[in-house]
Formats: sequence, C-alpha cells, structure tokens
Amino acid sequence: MENHSSAAEDPALTKKKENAKLFKHFPAYGSSEGSSASDTCPTCQGTGRVPRAQENQLVAVIPCNDVRLKPRRTKLYVLISMAVCILICCLVLYFLFPRSVTLTPVSVLSVMVYFYPDEVKLEVNNLINITNENFVPVQISDFTMQGLIMKTVVGNTKVTNMTTIRSRAQQSYTVEIDLDIKDTGLNTYCKSTSAKIHTLFLQLQMTMNISYLSHTEQITRETFAYLDCGNNSTTPHPLN
Repeated sequence: MENHSSAAEDPALTKKKENAKLFKHFPAYGSSEGSSASDTCPTCQGTGRVPRAQENQLVAVIPCNDVRLKPRRTKLYVLISMAVCILICCLVLYFLFPRSVTLTPVSVLSVMVYFYPDEVKLEVNNLINITNENFVPVQISDFTMQGLIMKTVVGNTKVTNMTTIRSRAQQSYTVEIDLDIKDTGLNTYCKSTSAKIHTLFLQLQMTMNISYLSHTEQITRETFAYLDCGNNSTTPHPLN
C-alpha cells in the first residue's frame, strides 16, 4: 500500500520537495558564512535590485582582464582619424589660399573729340578685364583711372558700382575717362588742318581696391595708348 501511495503522489509536490532539499545547502540571501543571520546589502537593501534613482550614482566594478577594456584596432582608428584631419586641412588650405586677381587693359574702344575755343576735350572709352583666380568671390571696392599727356594729368575718373567677381571667373568692364587738353601748344596741334593725323601719347594709370576673405588688397596697373586728338575714332585698338 505504501508503494502504491508513493507512485500515486503528485509530481509537482515531488519537485517542490527536491528543490527544498537543494536550497538547504545554500545560505540565505544576504547572509555571511552560511549563518541564518543575514547582513543587508547597502546597495540594494536586500531586494536584489538596484533602485532607478541610484543608477547614475553607482559605479560598476569591471575586472582588468575584461574584453571591453581592450578595444581592438585602436591604432588603425587613430591613424585613420589623423589621415582624415590632414586631408581636411590640406583641402582648406588649397581652396582658401589667396590667389592673384589681375587687372588687364584690353583696348581703347572709341575716342570722341570736342573742340572749344581754349581747349580740346576727349571722351575715351577703355575696355578692361578683371580676372579672379580665387575659389571665393572678390568684392571690388572702387576703381580709379588717371590720364596723363606729357607727364601732365589731364583727366581722371572713379567707378564705385562694379559688381563682385565670381570665383574662378573673368569680368569685362568699359571705363570712360574725360581728358581736358588746355595746353596752348597741344590745342594748336590738335586743331591744325595741315595734318591728317594728330597723334597723342596717352599714359593711363589704374588703381583698383578689392577685398576677399577679410583681406584687402590694392592692384595698380599702368598702360599706354596712342590717340588721334583731331578726329573722332570708333575703331578699337589695343593698349600697350
């Protein structure tokens, strides 16, 4: 009868008894040296869990031989970072390094001559090119042109409405300068009817102020041209 009752015993009850026998060999949670008296954990207060309020205040202790303390390919990452930084620096220097801005006189487009009793006036239209070799736009602050005949200033002009020159671009401008010839000898020479051509040697001094990349610069250029002060001319001829 006893054997029959043991066989008919509930399996769940049997498993519970086995677990009770197994846990008898382990001390209670929080106890020290296997004694029944337990020492409360100061961190979790005996609950076995860390409170959320203390998550940012507690520090986890990791063994020195933990794999997480030995990241792989550290040297490779450092070398790649250095190479990227050097490449970026080189690109910045290449694109932002100041380059030249050139002012090139091209030709005299036309000369209009006006005779007055005591003087001769000439309206001279000049074609100039401005080339920007930089990778950034260049702002033209002002442009001045001065005309001299026989080392005497006979006219000047100033232009302040020039547009910005785009990066790596060239822009052409037509600049007009008025020349007043009041010298008696030159007046007689220009008004003389005995000569078909009345050639004057004109010296042009050009100055341009520009700014780019918080940098200001002044560009000067000097050129020469031959003019006929006795007749109107609309045929372009190059400047020297």
